[in-house]
Amino acid sequence: MLAIVKSITLNGLEGQVVMVEVDVSNGLPAFDLTGLPDAAVRESRERVRAAIRNAGFEYPARRITVNLAPADVRKEGPLYDLPIAVAILAATGQIDPVSPERYVFLGELSLKGEVRGVTGVLPCVMTARENGLAAAVVPVANAAEASLVRDVEIFPVTDLSRLGRFLRGEEAITPFQSDPSSISAVVDADTPDMADVRGQPLARRALEVAAAGGHNLLMAGPPGAGKTMLARRLPGILPDLTFEESLEVTKIYSLAGLLRSGSPLIVKRPFRAPHHSASAVAVVGGGRYPRPGEISLAHHGVLFLDELPEFHRDVLEALRQPLEDGKVSISRINAAVTFPAGLILVAAMNPCPCGHLGDSSRPCTCSPGQIQRYVARISGPLLDRIDLQLEVPRVEYRDLAGREEGESSAEIKKRVQRARERQRRRLGPSGANARMTPSQVRRFCRLTKEAEELMRAAFREMNLSARSHDRVLKVARTIADLAGSETIEAGHLAEAVQYRGLEMRYWN
Repeated sequence: MLAIVKSITLNGLEGQVVMVEVDVSNGLPAFDLTGLPDAAVRESRERVRAAIRNAGFEYPARRITVNLAPADVRKEGPLYDLPIAVAILAATGQIDPVSPERYVFLGELSLKGEVRGVTGVLPCVMTARENGLAAAVVPVANAAEASLVRDVEIFPVTDLSRLGRFLRGEEAITPFQSDPSSISAVVDADTPDMADVRGQPLARRALEVAAAGGHNLLMAGPPGAGKTMLARRLPGILPDLTFEESLEVTKIYSLAGLLRSGSPLIVKRPFRAPHHSASAVAVVGGGRYPRPGEISLAHHGVLFLDELPEFHRDVLEALRQPLEDGKVSISRINAAVTFPAGLILVAAMNPCPCGHLGDSSRPCTCSPGQIQRYVARISGPLLDRIDLQLEVPRVEYRDLAGREEGESSAEIKKRVQRARERQRRRLGPSGANARMTPSQVRRFCRLTKEAEELMRAAFREMNLSARSHDRVLKVARTIADLAGSETIEAGHLAEAVQYRGLEMRYWN
């Protein structure tokens, strides 16, 4: 007898409905699995056999043929255990073959027959909705994230035995429901606050500009100047994630298996800080079957690269295309996928190998050749993609000893939100100045006569590239938005130009 059950396969974040076809026929006992399964799927035959028996059902001593259609699409992971088991039960008449037709099944089986959680459930259920499927059976561990998808009934199951009784109509399973608005209202009191920062007024201002326009930032300064402390406070002044943005981020974390228990929805801006020994695959993404890397896990948030020159050269060069396009395309022999990478890059570095070049309290011990080789690890094309570049000097004692607190993240965030609102009215719902196209730069970055003269002089004196020219204008546009000005005045442009001073000092 033939039975067909629906499941989902993922290629990156894009899903496709899989028809799990099971035929049970007379013949010597065998279990044949076709449809481009990977090792985890092929091993399902042993898990399914033991789970069916230990759940109180009869495993047929006949020839079982399982096909995962379409057969030309790679299937991976243990989420096909549950649909294969359900199809076998339907094909052998132990459940009504019609009852599974309205559901999508996702889940891994233990040998005892329990249903275990799997990764990627959220994008799978979103694919089911896009294909007109209105109900999904998922593990209890994944029910909360699956319920974030509207218009799809989520039926959580703990074990195969209970699922069998549910499909036979002997027991009811209440659909799982959650309130996304209540999840979004959760506030983390441990978020680092900008009020903790002592001194560093220029760096604080640069962080505000970066947050307001979505600009990348590079900080150079001696050890202990507060570069890491400043970077960790950037997410706290960024606008709150919208529900749609939260879903985008949650999809990536679901696929990567990084959703924490009890936190089905990512409501905070991500902050990722990989170590400088991380490989290109870890940072950019990839693998035999491509998985998201750190730049995708930082989508709608912040990617912090401390000790930037210490990263491998191939890692730094691989950042160029994602920083420009806001997405990363990964091609492998088994698959080609695209992951989102709309992030703010914050990088920190010492000015020289010993870290004390320009330090007022300790002399630098590096030779000019050592300094040149050190900063040359960061290429010009990558530097071109970093809008804000500034020096972070050592903090003075009077700043540390002062009792007066700096401005809080909440106050800065209000100004950032007002600037972002101006950008949304100008560029659309997801617009940010850092993502303006060349045509939008020409249209919206209108300079006064004095600013035009200053731009002409800066372009000539600083030897700016065409990309750097546009990025200076984008930063100036953000500064004008923070000031509530529709036109870019000379003062706005002068501040934007000064954020290229680091490039002039170390690279030119």
